[in-house]
Amino acid sequence: MIPTKLTDFRAVYLVDFEFSAPPGERPTPICLVARELKSRRRIRLWEDDLRRAREPPYPTDPQTLFVAYYASAEIGCHLSLDWPEPHHILDLYTEFRNHTNGRDVPCGNGLLGALAYFGLDAIAGAEKETMRDLAIRGGPWTVSERIALLRYCEQDVDALDRLLSKMARVVDLPRALHRGQYMAAAARIEAVGVPIDVPAHRKLTTHWDALQDRLIARIDNEYEVFDGRTFRASRWECWLATQHIPWPRLPSGALALDDDTFREMARSHPLVTPMRELRVALSQMRLADLSIGHDHRNRCLLSAFRARTGRNQPSNSRFIFGPSVWLRGLIKPAPGVGLAYVDWAQQEFGIAAALSGDPNMWSAYESGDPYLAFAKQAAAVPPSATKQTHGYIRDQFKACALAVQYGMGDVALGQRIGQSTSVARELLRLHHETYRVFWRWSDGALDYARLRGSLHSVFGWTIHTGDRINTRSLRNFPMQANGAEMLRLACCLTTAQRIRVCAPVHDAILVEAPLAQLDDTVRQAQQAMVEASTAVLSGMSLRSDATVFRSPERYVDPRGRRMWDTVWQLIEETENGSTVGSHPNTVCIGAT
Repeated sequence: MIPTKLTDFRAVYLVDFEFSAPPGERPTPICLVARELKSRRRIRLWEDDLRRAREPPYPTDPQTLFVAYYASAEIGCHLSLDWPEPHHILDLYTEFRNHTNGRDVPCGNGLLGALAYFGLDAIAGAEKETMRDLAIRGGPWTVSERIALLRYCEQDVDALDRLLSKMARVVDLPRALHRGQYMAAAARIEAVGVPIDVPAHRKLTTHWDALQDRLIARIDNEYEVFDGRTFRASRWECWLATQHIPWPRLPSGALALDDDTFREMARSHPLVTPMRELRVALSQMRLADLSIGHDHRNRCLLSAFRARTGRNQPSNSRFIFGPSVWLRGLIKPAPGVGLAYVDWAQQEFGIAAALSGDPNMWSAYESGDPYLAFAKQAAAVPPSATKQTHGYIRDQFKACALAVQYGMGDVALGQRIGQSTSVARELLRLHHETYRVFWRWSDGALDYARLRGSLHSVFGWTIHTGDRINTRSLRNFPMQANGAEMLRLACCLTTAQRIRVCAPVHDAILVEAPLAQLDDTVRQAQQAMVEASTAVLSGMSLRSDATVFRSPERYVDPRGRRMWDTVWQLIEETENGSTVGSHPNTVCIGAT
């Protein structure tokens, strides 16, 4: 039976670790303080005691509740100590995020911010920062430093006690325990990390500064928009005109040159992709920030539940899937090992079809090519049409379907597909006509948010609207939030089966296994993704695709392959002159 209140547990332990975790490394526990809520029993252990212990100093059985603030950190310490994980986890961070998501949080989402939100006393922020720096510094510690760290750890447990007393009345415990399970899965994933080709990373880092001017010259040769290292908007506007590519503009009339615009336009106009990759590489990429441990694994905080939709939001500079897509070529399995990128096919379209109950939309999803099916249902192409015979029209209907999911209007859609606003308006009309059930459901969700002041996923992740109604984001919320629920559940299922999940990536997971077990691992992962989608979509399941690559192959996203090859050709020319085929081998994997 699933517990519904705190009194259903025999014991409730409030737990906090202090630990050191240099970039890319697993946490090294320094000390632990725990307190049992009912008996007030207190536990204080220093690192020597922790290393000697073969199991936690508190029970982890189903009759015990483990309470923490950002529990993946505490579970990461359990994993580092080779301790069993708690059966039930209540993470007050996830519940504070859920309770305040969309609301003003003046002091942030950390423990101090949560205490301030509920009007509770807390230690000074400066003192907390000092203690964190001391833990990060690592030992050896003086006697006074040990005392200070243990006292600081105990203060956090005291804070947890006060916070739990305030939050108990707003926590939906069964759903909170489900979110706690994901924080344990996140800790398992962070412990595994993503395998990185460190020699290639070092070489790339060594040459990067000197390489940039030559990279601009090589890529910009086809565009002629750079002046030195400066991107000239006027030249870009001229290039767009020669290619007949319409481009979004700001209210001032100037071209919109932000990365989101470049990303969106590159999806519709592949010619834009190399320029977008170049701009991102020059302006945002900090190779030294990528968090790589001594074992050549990329690890960083997944920042679970940080996005308003409940999705992970890890650091773009520290996470290998954060920077330019071409840099993902650094992902490479160890000898004898393979990786598989397993992703749901057209996840958001499938979620919209299943949750809305629109039979036409679900039929389009089940066809295997929902965008071509949409065009056929709208009678824009004959029933015999294929992607090869009617690819141009299919692409327009695909753009329309994606635009709907993101709340895009006719002007923006027209710019994306290079057509007039009237053509875009007609595509949107056809979507309304073809998928009337979906639109009634979407309108109903919007009305619910306006009337109730909130909207939630099937497992209770909530966005609070108040007086600030963003129609576009609210229409998109059910697809994004339930997609996040689906991914979290898939991570729980796969990691519980001891599948080595290296990373979750929006609608996909990257898994790892010895070559002899890789095919079986992929089948298990795909079955878990079926089960996750079925649970979220009330019995309806989504397909998944798997792209497998085996050592010594490496991962290169197709969108970044040209950039990857160009960079390594330039490095070869710098070091040895041009040597055909000597740059790191590549294998394409599906776009994320």
